[in-house]
Amino acid sequence: MTQTTSNSHLILTGDRPTGQLHLGHYVGSLRQRVTLQDRYPQYILIADLQGLTDNGSRPEKIAHNVLEVMADYLAVGIDPQRSTICLQSALPALAELTMLYMNIVTVSRVERNPTVKNEIQQKGFARSLPAGFLVYPISQAADITAFGADLVPVGDDQQPMIEQTNEIVHKMNSLLPEPVLRHCQALLSPVGRLPGVDGSAKMSKSLGNTLTLSATEEEIHKAVSAMYTDPQHLRISDPGKVEGNVVFTYLDAFHHDTEKVAAMKTHYQQGGLGDRQCKNELEECLQALLAPIRERRKTLIADKGMLLELLKAGSEKAHQKTQQTLVKVKRGLGLPVMF
Repeated sequence: MTQTTSNSHLILTGDRPTGQLHLGHYVGSLRQRVTLQDRYPQYILIADLQGLTDNGSRPEKIAHNVLEVMADYLAVGIDPQRSTICLQSALPALAELTMLYMNIVTVSRVERNPTVKNEIQQKGFARSLPAGFLVYPISQAADITAFGADLVPVGDDQQPMIEQTNEIVHKMNSLLPEPVLRHCQALLSPVGRLPGVDGSAKMSKSLGNTLTLSATEEEIHKAVSAMYTDPQHLRISDPGKVEGNVVFTYLDAFHHDTEKVAAMKTHYQQGGLGDRQCKNELEECLQALLAPIRERRKTLIADKGMLLELLKAGSEKAHQKTQQTLVKVKRGLGLPVMF
C-alpha cells in the first residue's frame, strides 16, 4: 500500500516495555496506529527509560520486553516501512531535553498532574516515590517535542500530560529567540479504556487482569468464561443490565456486527438471553481476532535478530530527527553545541 502523508501533521505514540501488549493496548491505540500510518508520518517509541522509572531494581524485565513489544507491533500490522519504530534509550537527545525542561518545571506543578497523582496512589509509592517516576511527564514532553509531533494518540486519563507538554512548549519557546517547539493535541481513541477481564476499572499488566495478544485458545476461553456480567441475572429469563457488564463492553469494542450486538443488548435487557450465550459470541469474536496475531507473533519473536535490526534502523532515523531539535534548542539558549 502506498503511504499518503500530510506535511502538516506528525504523530508520536508508544508504550513502556513492562510486559507483552494486551487487548487494552489493541483497542486503545494499536489498531488506530495501523490506520494512521497510511495518513501521517508516525513515530512509535518503545519507552524503555520510562519503563525503568518504576522498575529501576528490575532492569532485566524492561530489557526482555523491548523485543516482545516490537513483535506485538509487527504482529498487529504496524509496518516499519510506514511507521518508524525506535527505542527511547537509543536517542540521547530525549534525555538531554528532559534535563533542560526539568529546570523550567516546578515540583509542585508535576505533583498537581492528576495522572501522576493517580498512578502514585495506585502503585502505593508514598515517600518511596522514585524521582524518575515523579518527573516522567517531563520526559514525555521531551519525547513529543523532540519529534515535532502535533498529534499524540492517548486515552482520556493521559490528557493532563498533553496539557503539561504544551505548558513546557510555551515556556521554552519564550526563552528562545524564535519558537522551536511545536504545540500538540491529544488524538483520542474512539473506544474508551477497556476494563479488566475481572471487571476492574482498567485492564492493566500490573493488576494481572489482561488478555495478551499472544493469548492461547484456552487462555481466551478461561478469561471470557470468568468475565463479570450482571450478578442479578440469575436465570436466563431474568432481565439483565448491560451497563457495567464486561461482556457487552468487550462486544462493543471488538465485534464487527454492531447491529447484532445492539439486538443482543435488547434481548438481554428484556430477559431470555443467557450469559453463556453472550460469552460464546464474545469468545468466537476474540478467537478470530487473536488467532492470526498470535501466529504472526510466534514467527516474529523467533527471529530476534531481525527484530533488533528493524529497531536499530528506526532508531537511527529517529536519532537524526530528535538531534536536530536538541541542537536548535541549545543554540537558542546560548549553550555550546559540541557534536
